[in-house]
Amino acid sequence: MIPSELRYHKEHEWVRLNGRQATIGISHFAQDALGDIVFLDLPKAGTAVKAGQQIGEVESTKTTSTIYTPVSGTISSINTDLKDHPEVVNSDPYGKGWIAVIELSNPSEVDGLMSAAQYEQFLASQKKG
Repeated sequence: MIPSELRYHKEHEWVRLNGRQATIGISHFAQDALGDIVFLDLPKAGTAVKAGQQIGEVESTKTTSTIYTPVSGTISSINTDLKDHPEVVNSDPYGKGWIAVIELSNPSEVDGLMSAAQYEQFLASQKKG
């Protein structure tokens, strides 16, 4: 369920690397915990961001949750389809439910994120807590 080619952040965002571009979204775990997603406050293209910074919010029928960027750079594009169809994040969090693409200013930051195996262990430790 946790795609092995992605890297993961402790706030449950994922990163798919493609050269100097990083596509980000929220994990299956995050969308499942949120429940039915009804709205996303997305970042603006062209915005410079730093790793760990809030870049938006996800609203669900249960709660509102912050979206953080796991990497630094400039947002080059956002998934505008989510404005009309936020539920896609629930049905396809690692595919059509992507949130933004960031042109990386420091590609080595990705090395500090969790692998799929590490993220799985992280989730298991969270459940015990």
